[in-house]
Amino acid sequence: MQNSRRQFIRLTSISGLGLGYGLSAKADSLENQEVYAEDEQSLYVGDKIAVTDTIHGKVRGFILNHVYTFLGIPYGADTGGRNRFMPPKSPPPWKNVYPALWWGDSAPQDLANRYKNPYSSFVDHWNYEGVSEDCLRVNVWTPEINGTSNRPVIVWLHGGGFTAGNAIEQDDYHGENLSRKGDVVFCSLNHRLNAFGFSDFSEMGAPGFEKSGNVGMLDIVLALNWVQQNISNFGGDPNNVCLMGQSGGATKITSLMAMPKAKNLFHKAVLLSGGRLTLGDNDLSSRIANTILHEGRIGKGQIGKLQEMSWDEYLSLSSSVITKIRHEKYQRGNHERVEWGPVVDGLVIPKHPFEPDAIQHVENIPTLICSTLNESAPGQFSAEFENMSLKDVQRQLEKRYGEETGAIVNAYAQSFPRRKPIEIWSMILSNRSGAIALANRKAKQNASVFLAWFAWQPPLFNNRLRAFHCSDICFWLYNTDRMLTHTGGGKRPRELSEKMVASLLSFVRNGSPLCSEMPEWKPYSPENGETMILDDKSILVHDPDRQARKIIENYKTF
Repeated sequence: MQNSRRQFIRLTSISGLGLGYGLSAKADSLENQEVYAEDEQSLYVGDKIAVTDTIHGKVRGFILNHVYTFLGIPYGADTGGRNRFMPPKSPPPWKNVYPALWWGDSAPQDLANRYKNPYSSFVDHWNYEGVSEDCLRVNVWTPEINGTSNRPVIVWLHGGGFTAGNAIEQDDYHGENLSRKGDVVFCSLNHRLNAFGFSDFSEMGAPGFEKSGNVGMLDIVLALNWVQQNISNFGGDPNNVCLMGQSGGATKITSLMAMPKAKNLFHKAVLLSGGRLTLGDNDLSSRIANTILHEGRIGKGQIGKLQEMSWDEYLSLSSSVITKIRHEKYQRGNHERVEWGPVVDGLVIPKHPFEPDAIQHVENIPTLICSTLNESAPGQFSAEFENMSLKDVQRQLEKRYGEETGAIVNAYAQSFPRRKPIEIWSMILSNRSGAIALANRKAKQNASVFLAWFAWQPPLFNNRLRAFHCSDICFWLYNTDRMLTHTGGGKRPRELSEKMVASLLSFVRNGSPLCSEMPEWKPYSPENGETMILDDKSILVHDPDRQARKIIENYKTF
């Protein structure tokens, strides 16, 4: 895994995927240079190149393709040992210049089968290397340092639920292209995950562990405080910070919306394929904690012994507990999610973010919500389902929707007559109920909500990939020629990316995605359901799946 990731960095980061961004100027006068030459130097690194201050000490990065790049800057201390399960601490200051030249370690997680599926490994091009509890690191891409500019700041929160992932898990997380094209500061970060970030021992009676169930979220708050205190040295405006996350990253943003400590640390939000009205179940989190102690033969007053375990030993113990509880629930026919995540603890998170209504202190935060047409896309790597009928679709869904299945399938087929049965199946599995519920709650507040539905389908695997979960990320971040395994590369995806990036940059700067490159993008309202369909030809429509989706939403209330 180490060699493959190092090769990835060399091939895509330093070569720029052959885009030809050689620099025509000396490294000390790059900010205003616009002329690129393919055969000239594109990487600059040295003792006095790309050096700036942070509150913990000086850092040195490098300049690549006209963008200052800083990788793996510590924003928090090592979370191992007695710091495990504890709120994060600031890192110890350093005297020498810190070499911010390489990615920080990923948070502890199970990587045993990460590359087992060759199809998934190929398409998503996972990037993992070092793993440790010393993982609180932030990466920064910026067009300028040590100046007076106040550029918008985008902070990217990675996917993988609250269980897995890192700041460069996929090639399309890379921030160089968007920073250069949009003249923005782009940040990404690693934080604690799974049992290390969300083991809830708050009800065990042991002093000091009251916040243990949410320390992974407190890591992100510490990172956002780091942005507030340092980003001006990187050319960024601490008063214009946009959080952007996909899947689990989007849910991290809605979790932050419920955290008083995160108030005023961000000013706009972009939620891609994720976000929730409510957080984890407290009874379940307590049961997981109790079972960990039971399986580890540790008393409630001896939680400190869990801090003495190696990280892989604790990960193994906690993972086995999750598997056991999940299996027991399934045996009883209960398919409730059993997973790691933040909980309402009354301290770090006083209440759910959008239940019954949106938290008041995010009243003025504009929000852009996007989902993909085929979040769940069965049959991507096999032709088995391509010629299925609507009756076949109904049979596939009967266990999930019972007597309502026929009505649901027929409603989607009538609403989308040009879609094949396999696509109808996918759209039902990927229905927008969650995104709509989130938009409805947020729309009650002052700041505007904008809704998008990504429908672009790549010409790969006989066109079976469709608009799958994660496929829109590289379009938003201007990485369609970097994430070739999601797009195929070339002019067609790049043209859509240009338009989506223009909308994103307008939103980041002005709180609205309105721009000349896209059709008029009106704010979402529950009455009209304004939705921008993102495709080769984008178009604003009014709640195109309302009738079909309503049957599913009504079914869920039975």
